[in-house]
Amino acid sequence: MLKTTLLKATEASGKILQQYFNGSFEVTSKSTLNDLVTEVDKKSETAIIEVIKAEYPDHFILSEEVGEIKTASSYKWIIDPIDGTVNFAHHIPLCCVSIGVEKDGEMILGAVYNPFMNELFVAEKGKGATLNDNPIKVSAKTDFKQSCLVTGFAYKWTEMKNSPLAVFERVIKDQIPIRRLGSAAIDLCWVACGRFDGFYEHHLHAWDSAAGFLIVEEAGGKVTDFAGNKYSPYQKEILATNGHIHDALQDLVNGK
Repeated sequence: MLKTTLLKATEASGKILQQYFNGSFEVTSKSTLNDLVTEVDKKSETAIIEVIKAEYPDHFILSEEVGEIKTASSYKWIIDPIDGTVNFAHHIPLCCVSIGVEKDGEMILGAVYNPFMNELFVAEKGKGATLNDNPIKVSAKTDFKQSCLVTGFAYKWTEMKNSPLAVFERVIKDQIPIRRLGSAAIDLCWVACGRFDGFYEHHLHAWDSAAGFLIVEEAGGKVTDFAGNKYSPYQKEILATNGHIHDALQDLVNGK
């Protein structure tokens, strides 16, 4: 039943994204000039929450735009109505809806849907991960120097020893291919299905990674923070790989 509701909410959001993608819509800024939110984010979020509340009115909700809708439930839905809003606002079809379901602090379900590529990634704790109902696995790449990586940059960050630009420079100097797609949820899913071998980012929110990190783990990958500790979506730093290159990427990110 939970999974059915998850898929129903994901589909409802996907339809809204498709409806507005090629049209005009209001775009405003949040914390910085290019930290954008559109009216479509809000419409998508409303549609998702309506589906959830219709079937689970007592469940806790954490969503990017409305924040927390607190309840005493042990179930929490973690929602990003559009991950990759800047892409969406510029009509770049690398954006998606991301929804994770947590029970007693453990992620048990996740779905990431890019309606423009018709790609639906789903994971259920202990039952594997799928892309459009077909099982997926992380890559088998073992040579870090031959890996293909992906990352994202925060809209603002303080100067730090291992800033996003410093790490990016090290990757480039090591002549390792790296991409920036603009959607952490898609980055994680593309690690899960073997398109990328590793992903790292310095500053994420829970809704950016809640579904995606479970999808990576259920596809056989490894997800930690930069120090190698067990990952939680409430942490800022994330390192997700096929497992084989994890230590090498961790060393590079930490400047070792």
